[in-house]
Amino acid sequence: MRLSYGERMSSVVIYALLALLAFVTFYPFWNSAVISFNTGSDTSLGGVTFWPRDFTFDNYEIVFQDSRLLRAFFVSVLRTVAGTALSIAATAVFAYGMSKKELVGRKYYMIFCIIPLYFDGGLIPSYMLIRSLGLMNSFWVMVIPSLVSIWNMIVFRTFFQQLPHNLEESARIDGCGYWQTLFRIVLPISGPVVATLSLFTAVGHWNDWFTATLYISDTKLLPIQTLLQQILSSNIMSEQMMQTNSAAQSHMASAHSVTTKSLTMATMMVATIPIILVYPFVQKYFVKGVMVGSLKE
Repeated sequence: MRLSYGERMSSVVIYALLALLAFVTFYPFWNSAVISFNTGSDTSLGGVTFWPRDFTFDNYEIVFQDSRLLRAFFVSVLRTVAGTALSIAATAVFAYGMSKKELVGRKYYMIFCIIPLYFDGGLIPSYMLIRSLGLMNSFWVMVIPSLVSIWNMIVFRTFFQQLPHNLEESARIDGCGYWQTLFRIVLPISGPVVATLSLFTAVGHWNDWFTATLYISDTKLLPIQTLLQQILSSNIMSEQMMQTNSAAQSHMASAHSVTTKSLTMATMMVATIPIILVYPFVQKYFVKGVMVGSLKE
C-alpha cells in the first residue's frame, strides 16, 4: 500500500522525535562512560564528549583498589539477591491466599492492603518502628521492611485468578495441599509475572540508597549506591581514596591523571552497569508480564 505524502511526513517527524528522545536519554550515560575512561587532567580541560580523548584505565584501577567500594558492591549484590528472592516468595504466598474467593474476610484484607498505597505512617514513626524492632545497623533493615509489596501482590493475585481452576483441582486430587500446589504447580507456570516483578524488585533494591542512609551508620554495611551518594555529596572522593589506599595515593601523585570527577564517573559505571546487564535476559517476559497486571478481575 502506497503511503500519501502527509503520511510519509508524519512518519519522518515521529521517527525524528523518537531518535531525538533516544539520544537525549542515552547521551548522559555515554558521556559519563567516556569521562570514566579519560584521564582526569585532560577531562578538566573540557571538550570530552563522544569519545575518550586520552584513554586510560587509571580511574577503574583506583576504584577497584578501594576496599570500601568493593565491600559496598558485595553488600549491594547480596541485598539485591536476598531481597528479591524473599520479597517475591513472600508476596507470591500472600497473593495466592488473596486470590482465593473462599478466604474469609478477603474484602476487608484488601481494604487494609489498599490503604498503605495512599497513606503511610511518615518518616519519624517508621524510624521509631525500625529502632524498636532492633533492625538499626543491620543488613536485614534493607530487606525485611520491603518484604511484601502490595502492588506486586495485586499483580500476582490477578495472574493467579486467571489460571485454569482445573490445574489446582487436579493437584488436590493427587493429594497436594495449598503449599505444594503453589510451589509445584502455580509458580512454575507463572514465569512471565515472576520474571517481570523480580526485575522491578531487584532494580528497586539495587538503586535504593535512602534506606541505608537512615538506618545504617556502620560503613561496612553500606551498599554501593549509598556510598556513591555520600561521595558525590561530600565531593572529596580523591582525598578519601588516597587516605585509605597508599598505592592509589602514590599512583595519583606520579601520574596526575585522576581527578574527583573522573573517579566519580568510574564509580557510577561500576554501580550502574551490573543492573543494566540484567535487562536483556528478562526482556522477553516484559510485555506478557506487564499486561497481566493491567487486566481486571
